[in-house]
Amino acid sequence: MSLNRKNLQLRSLVTEDNMLELSLMEIEMPEPGPDEVIVRVEATPLNPSDLALLLGPADINSARLGGSAERPVVTADIPAKFMKMVTARLGQSLPVGNEGAGTVIAAGSSATAQALLGKTVGMAGGEMYARYRCMNAMMCMELPEGTSAADGASCFVNPMTALGMVETMRAEGHTALVHTAAASNLGQMLNRLCMEEGIDLVNIVRKPEQEKTLRDLGAKYVCNSSADSFFKDLSSALVTTGATLAFDATGGGKLASTILSGMEFAAAQAMTEYNRYGSDVYKQVYVYGFLDRNPTTLSINYGFSWGMGGWLLTHFLQKAGIPKMMEMRARVSNGLKTTFASHYSNEISLVEALSLQTISEYARQATGEKFLINPQL
Repeated sequence: MSLNRKNLQLRSLVTEDNMLELSLMEIEMPEPGPDEVIVRVEATPLNPSDLALLLGPADINSARLGGSAERPVVTADIPAKFMKMVTARLGQSLPVGNEGAGTVIAAGSSATAQALLGKTVGMAGGEMYARYRCMNAMMCMELPEGTSAADGASCFVNPMTALGMVETMRAEGHTALVHTAAASNLGQMLNRLCMEEGIDLVNIVRKPEQEKTLRDLGAKYVCNSSADSFFKDLSSALVTTGATLAFDATGGGKLASTILSGMEFAAAQAMTEYNRYGSDVYKQVYVYGFLDRNPTTLSINYGFSWGMGGWLLTHFLQKAGIPKMMEMRARVSNGLKTTFASHYSNEISLVEALSLQTISEYARQATGEKFLINPQL
C-alpha cells in the first residue's frame, strides 16, 4: 500500500544563538508496519506539558513572524540565563503534541491493526501536531460509538492524571486531596471523579469566577488564594476533610508551603500535648506543574513530618504497570462525555497555531482558555 501524500507537522527548534524557531515541515508519510496504523489527526489539545516543549523558556513578547502565509515561521529570543535548560535539545527540530484523536485510514496486516481500520481512536505518544500519525495499534484507544475526535482528543493526559492522583492517594494511605489551579479542565475532571468516589477534595483557585465554576459543579470546598481569608478558609477545609496530600500545579512561590502549614494547623487540633517537633501526621505536597516559574519558597513551620516532591504521570504509570493502566484507560473510555469530558474555548489550524496573537493567548495558560488544534483545517 502506498500513501501518496505529504504529512505536515509542527516543529520546535532551539538554535545555538539563543533562539526558538517554530515552523511547519513536510515529511514523508510512512507505510504502516504489521502492528501499526495511520491515523488522520482531527483533534489535538494544547496542554501545559505541550507548551513546555513547544515554547520552552522563550520570551514570547519577543516573538517575530516570518515565512509565508501557508508556511509561517515564528522566532523568539531565549534569555541567556535559561539556555542551560534546553542544552540537550540544541539543533534538534522536534515534533510536538502529546495526545490527540482521529480516524484510522490505513492499517498493517495484524488482526489488532486491521480491527481499527475506519475507527475513531484516541492516542498518546507524541508528534500529534500533524495531519497524520503512524502509531502502534496498542497505543490507540478505540473510542465508543458516537464519540467525536474532539471528545476524545484529551483522552489521556488529564483523565489519566486525575485517576493517577486518586490512585496515589490510596496507595500512600491518605484519605482526601488538595488540588491547586483547580478550575482547569483537569481540576473539573478531578472534582467529578472525587464526587463519584466519595473523596473529599479541597480546591484552590485564584479568582471569584473560578470559585463559581467549581461551586456550580458541586464542589464543596473551594478556597481563593487571592482572598484575605485564604489561610483561614484553607485551614478550615483541611480540619474538616483531614486532607494530607496535595497536588500543586503552580510549582513556584509560597503556595506549597502555605498548604503544608494549613495541614499542620489541622493536625495540631487533634494533639493533646505539646510537641516541639510538631505533629506526627505526615503531610505531602507533589508538584506536577510550573505555572509559577518563580523559585519555590518554603517557610518551615509545619514540624518535621512532611515531604515535597515531583509527580509525573509517566512515572506513575511505569510503577502502576500495564494491567492498572489498561483498567484506567477503560474507565476513561466509558466516561469521555461525563466524568472525563474536556471543554475547549478555541479551535485552530496548524497555521493558526503559529499566529503571534494566538501564541500570546495560549501561552498565558489561562484557566477556562483551552485550545484545540484541528490539523485538517
